[in-house]
Amino acid sequence: MKGTVYTKFIIGYILFGLFSFLTIAVLTSNWTFDHLAKEKAQDLYNEANLIANQYGSVYYNKKMSLSEVEVQLKAIDTFLNVQIWMTDTNGMIILTTRDSSLEDTYISDFDPISAGSKQYQVGDYYDMFEEEMISVCAPIISSFYTKGYIIIHSSVSSIKEARDSLLNISYITLFVILILSLIFLIIFTFIVYLPLKKITAAANAYASGNLKYNLKVYSNDEIGYLAGTLNYMAHELNKSEEYQRNFIANVSHDFRSPLTSIKGYIEAMKDGTIPIEMQEKYLDIVIFETERLTKLTNSLLTLNSYDSKVSLLDISTFDINQVIKHTAATFEGTCNKKKISFILTFSSKIQFVNADMSKIEQVLYNLIDNAVKFSHTNSSIHITVTEQNGKIFTSVKDSGIGIPKDSITKIWDRFYKTDLSRGKDKRGTGLGLCIAKEIIQTHHENIDVISTEGVGTEFIFSLPKGKNL
Repeated sequence: MKGTVYTKFIIGYILFGLFSFLTIAVLTSNWTFDHLAKEKAQDLYNEANLIANQYGSVYYNKKMSLSEVEVQLKAIDTFLNVQIWMTDTNGMIILTTRDSSLEDTYISDFDPISAGSKQYQVGDYYDMFEEEMISVCAPIISSFYTKGYIIIHSSVSSIKEARDSLLNISYITLFVILILSLIFLIIFTFIVYLPLKKITAAANAYASGNLKYNLKVYSNDEIGYLAGTLNYMAHELNKSEEYQRNFIANVSHDFRSPLTSIKGYIEAMKDGTIPIEMQEKYLDIVIFETERLTKLTNSLLTLNSYDSKVSLLDISTFDINQVIKHTAATFEGTCNKKKISFILTFSSKIQFVNADMSKIEQVLYNLIDNAVKFSHTNSSIHITVTEQNGKIFTSVKDSGIGIPKDSITKIWDRFYKTDLSRGKDKRGTGLGLCIAKEIIQTHHENIDVISTEGVGTEFIFSLPKGKNL
């Protein structure tokens, strides 16, 4: 799991928890203490000023005795839980609410303005305490002169206790956040990481050639879509691989047969096995087989041009009726031998289409060639042109042997020949219908077939209607 995204998430989660704890333990602790100390000091400073004004100035104005002031300050001490000192300007403690032994003693290096703008000090206050205290100092003003100071001390331990209480809340909050993050990490593991791990394993399997590996990820999100796409890709690649094997096998077979015949007959003529008076007959066979090879080669080149997407259409407007008549006329010799007639039915005398005329001629030739090849003697081939919804539909229908039901979807495959056609299709390459479909689809149109075994077959393709010239 080293180096994976999931490992990084785990490490990130641990680091997040660690740094969050350190942040609360160090930074938040200091910030909270400073904040509470400032608030406490402000309250104590306000109280010190109030005491200085109410009791300190009264004392120095001789309106209240020191013992009376002491009684009042001890009451405040009890209420606020603080120590209160009253000193003169030189730092001598005149009155204290706690330790009376400090009275009449001087504060060493006493400097009432040492706190500066902070208005408070944190520490042992000039070595006067053994514990840490927060201290504030307010002047006693009488007759516009500073007569002394009111100093209030409060133990820092109470502030630390308040800080620790707040920190405990922060730790609990952090713990809840870490639990929620852990839940999120678990959800992430099942929803994202494990499916991605399966996808990675599938990708490795496909890369190693195992295209039959079944990727089982079922979710209605991008990960599920990715898994479905990979499954589809593997399926298509597997089909393509099988197709390539079949393609090579079919090409090898279709080339081997005529080449074997040509080689055999030529060797027989060369060594005298075939007498001179018989050589013309076998030369005709050689020419026939050569034509088969030429036709097969041209068909493969045609299909390759469509596969490589380099086939460019020379779109023009032409009369499809006229093209059908010319194409049908080329089969006159073959049709006369089999006593096959053409019945042409056109919905209009002239029917213009927008297409590549030479390629549509090839489609018509392939379809009519199939119809003639598999039609019975003394039969008819119906070629019909109709118009519907801005499209021109051309139908080539024969009453021949038909196509078996289980072969209907396969007739468009390269080199495919039905079992019924193998005895009749001596010159065929099994590429004619495939080429026809490629040409029509290149025009962004459709070609379909309707066939019943023993009854006949009908091919129908569409073309966009052209404007009359």
